[in-house]
Amino acid sequence: MAKKFIDIMDTTFRDGFQSVFGGRVLMNDFFPAVEAAKTAGITHFEFGGGARFQSLYFYLREDAFEMMDKFRKIVGPDANLQTLARGVNTVMLDTGSKELIDLHAKMFKKHGTTTIRNFDALNDVENLKYSGERIVHHGLKHEIVVTMMDLPPGCYGAHTVEFYERTLREILDSGIPYNSICFKDASGTSNPQKVFETIQMARRLIPEGTHLRLHTHETAGVSVAAYMAALEAGVDGIDMAASPVSGGTSQPDILTMLHATKGMDYDLGGLEINKILTYEKELQNCLSDYFMPPEATMVSPIIPFSPMPGGALTANTQMMRDNDILDRFPEVIAAMTEVVEKGGYGTSVTPVSQFYFQQALNNVMQGPWNAIAPGYGKMVLGYFGKTPVAPDPEVVRIASEKLGLPPTTEKALDLANADESKSLANWINRLKEENIEITEENIFIAAACHDKGIAFLKGEGELNVRKISTMKKEEGSSKMGNGSYTVVVDGQKFSVQVAEGDVNIQVTEVNGEATETSAPKAAQSSGNSLDIKALLPGNVWKIVANPGQSVNEGDVIMILESMKMEIDIVAPKGGVIKSINVATNDKVVEGQVVAVLG
Repeated sequence: MAKKFIDIMDTTFRDGFQSVFGGRVLMNDFFPAVEAAKTAGITHFEFGGGARFQSLYFYLREDAFEMMDKFRKIVGPDANLQTLARGVNTVMLDTGSKELIDLHAKMFKKHGTTTIRNFDALNDVENLKYSGERIVHHGLKHEIVVTMMDLPPGCYGAHTVEFYERTLREILDSGIPYNSICFKDASGTSNPQKVFETIQMARRLIPEGTHLRLHTHETAGVSVAAYMAALEAGVDGIDMAASPVSGGTSQPDILTMLHATKGMDYDLGGLEINKILTYEKELQNCLSDYFMPPEATMVSPIIPFSPMPGGALTANTQMMRDNDILDRFPEVIAAMTEVVEKGGYGTSVTPVSQFYFQQALNNVMQGPWNAIAPGYGKMVLGYFGKTPVAPDPEVVRIASEKLGLPPTTEKALDLANADESKSLANWINRLKEENIEITEENIFIAAACHDKGIAFLKGEGELNVRKISTMKKEEGSSKMGNGSYTVVVDGQKFSVQVAEGDVNIQVTEVNGEATETSAPKAAQSSGNSLDIKALLPGNVWKIVANPGQSVNEGDVIMILESMKMEIDIVAPKGGVIKSINVATNDKVVEGQVVAVLG
């Protein structure tokens, strides 16, 4: 009897890069490995979308559309090139209007995409209707998704087989056009028995011949077992990656699954071990200079308590490294259980996973529920759709109060359509103001990436790639670079500036402060002055108030950017700004005095 053919999608160049390097891999560094993968017989690739869209503009000074065009040229016209989209969010972290959702599908079709895997982190099927319609309208294959995870221990109310059946039935009854169905577990926490029962359930419900897939990660250590359970239950396709961006926070390795299915009646894409070995050797050579975060290669038994997706874990730990707070990571992971439970059990996948992480970070750094991450707050208030269960009423109250927004039951798409800032006209006007060429690609880049997209289009994008050779040069240099620094002298923190040569530096007196092991206070009195401090490390994004300006309690003095959040620094009481102690783009540390109120 012939073996059952299982379609293999190689996730190396999208989810693999995102899960291991936070998406920060330059295209010319990895293209030789794409050629090797083609030679090895791989014809189905995940090559863009998801967080790998924004990361090119945020960190790499590269154009995602150009990368997609070049990828298509390498693999040829017949390869199935797949991207990831987030329903009404597409590849943005916020919801998009109908105009932007349509433009997303149009541009991805134009730049080489065959299939778009389309999911909603809340499993709100309403969020999949228009996006799925536009994907098919523009001639793309639509892979519709049910998102999965296991709830943290002691949590109940969603993410059971019965919950997935209700979601799948709603998809089938909605009339959304689709070509395939995927069950997607970004955190890799779904236990194999639930996977088996879920795939069996889906097989019974869906029309005969429907292509059914499972996507998972190795983060919690059960991915191979989950794939074996899915194969036994009748799945048609699974996702895998190539070493060194396989296992750990990423997908199981291609070679591992070829080994796991030896002697069984499954043909994994017709792939041959020797050819995959050659491909993986080329990939290892391409990535040999990239810093591999140790947590990216680990299986973590505590992930089911969070649950933290592989694709977000390393992106967040990299940002924590950048902000010198990586030592707080275990506390943040531990804090996620409460955040997930009180947030309504949306699946821990982008953007909801980032909302969970940001809120857990706030709870650790600023005290439980003292600050609400904007995305998390808008989620519990209903602005991204309906959560699987109702969020905690007290958290909803706090979020409404902190964000100044009422709870809503309106559809996320209707809210986005009513928001003028999400219209094509708004972004066309923004490009005109910046003297940037008006093209559909540029409109979408600006709409998806906002100020960082504009900076890229003006040639001012940031390059932030962690390469071992560069890191060694930096470590070997005894010379401090120009800029603002915080130093500790005799247990006191001081803000200092360093500049090369004989230059004039504006010196602002800053009182030293004792270092603290507990969460810092936002303001501290010193005589007639009130020191206003950064509650989180980050970069100064915008200074709103000026020295000598009168402010009222709650007025925004400046805005920090930290962990993909914009953090308002506000006046704790009315008064006059005595000094602003930082400049735009300065890096600040937790507890640093950023302004003084007189």
